[in-house]
Amino acid sequence: MTAGVLLSGCDTDQVSLATNAKANQPVPPKLIAAMAEKNMDLQSPILVRLFKQEAELEVWKQTRNGQFALLKTYPICRWSGDLGPKVREGDRQAPEGFYSINPGQMNPQSAYYLSFNTGYPNAFDKALGRTGSQLMVHGDCSSRGCYAMTDEQIAEIYSLGRESFFGGQKAFQLQAYPFKMTPVNMAKHRNNPNMAFWKMIKEGYDHFEVTRQEPKVDFCEKKYVFDAAKPADAKRDPVFDASAKCPAYVIPEEIASAVREKQAKDETEYARLVAKGTPVARMNTGIDGGMNKIFAAKIPEGSTGLSEGAEGTTLQMLAMAKAPGTIPGHVNPPKPNLDAVASAPAPKEEPVVAVSTPATGTRVAAAQPAEKSGGFFSNLGRKMGLGTADTTATTTPAPQATASVAPAAQTSTTPATAASRLKAAVTRFVPGQDKSKDSVKDAAKDTPKPAVAAAKPAEPPKPDTRLAATRPALKPSVSDGAGDNAPMMAGAAPVVQSNSFDSRFSAVK
Repeated sequence: MTAGVLLSGCDTDQVSLATNAKANQPVPPKLIAAMAEKNMDLQSPILVRLFKQEAELEVWKQTRNGQFALLKTYPICRWSGDLGPKVREGDRQAPEGFYSINPGQMNPQSAYYLSFNTGYPNAFDKALGRTGSQLMVHGDCSSRGCYAMTDEQIAEIYSLGRESFFGGQKAFQLQAYPFKMTPVNMAKHRNNPNMAFWKMIKEGYDHFEVTRQEPKVDFCEKKYVFDAAKPADAKRDPVFDASAKCPAYVIPEEIASAVREKQAKDETEYARLVAKGTPVARMNTGIDGGMNKIFAAKIPEGSTGLSEGAEGTTLQMLAMAKAPGTIPGHVNPPKPNLDAVASAPAPKEEPVVAVSTPATGTRVAAAQPAEKSGGFFSNLGRKMGLGTADTTATTTPAPQATASVAPAAQTSTTPATAASRLKAAVTRFVPGQDKSKDSVKDAAKDTPKPAVAAAKPAEPPKPDTRLAATRPALKPSVSDGAGDNAPMMAGAAPVVQSNSFDSRFSAVK
């Protein structure tokens, strides 16, 4: 009866808001209990915020003191496109900006269980010539320019919107952002071509943050204006036109001063983050949209795409968590555009250079590592002066050796392959085993052996000095893990560094 009275005079779509079975599901008891705890009424106004990078939808509800408070955060099952606003029909972009949702935009007959139209394009979008239609928030976890939830989620969100309309709210505000407009996110995306637009809508984000009131939104000169009011000497409210010159208006000082204070703090923190070298977010390589980590963990080969998971949380850790709703079998996780990835320049691999010393027959493998690294004992030894290189292995042949090595032109050693280096790295660090020698041998198997002329067996047998030439790159020194009493390689002479502990402090003895 109440619903019929409130919606009398509305069109058939609005009437179906209450009479359709799916659209008339009650608000869950847990949410009603949460409202009571937060001093909210069931039919008080709501406000919705969407964040692509975090893949989250927030429902805020007005409390009895008149301010909005966060009622619940819903993980977004799927959104499409890139970070940035929708520009034209067919670009698969989910919209960004401020939109108004009235009862006529609620769709109880949606092919995606339930939905509501975002209202894109708004006056600002139209002023810029942007095109597109039927951009929804809906169920079914499938998106082509929309924000898709599970059916269970959209039923709950829909019921909250319905109750707010029953309570007298004429329209609720939808705020859609690329990410939470924090200094760290602004710093990470500082080189993005959409930054000017994002700074503009951040103004509305800041208004809501400091007031916890729905900001009044107007448009003029092809830009957003928030909480505009008529000047003190004006006789009527300003009239705004998105494509026309802005009328005379003011922003109430209590709001303006609070916003200025917040923005000053944000800009100071932003400058600090940029100065310390906060990395810029990598550019999109053709990935279509994103997905909240809780859903990506449930899908084979799942990926969050352009969305980000919480720090310290992996998809494997979330695999046992309960999904907020049913994930249909046709859901496709975000994947990179293979054509874009294929056209991207391949990363350069640091070369491995084999060097021979003809005068002594010693073979030295010198590598140019991507970065200086080594094992714990290797790094400790360098600090104490016990070694000066991470990637140099030297073996001195036994005096009685008679094997001669063919000329360098005929014995050039092929650098170890990526597969051999990976295999050597894996076998080297198997817990409880010392695989340092095995890793050298494995690397040698993948490397063509140099020709050896007139090899004569020696007594006792000496190690093959050719192994040192194929030592994998980015490996710790061969002395790692060996103490002072470690057995020496048969036929090898001890090597004492010129800057070793004994040589530098022998005078003290």
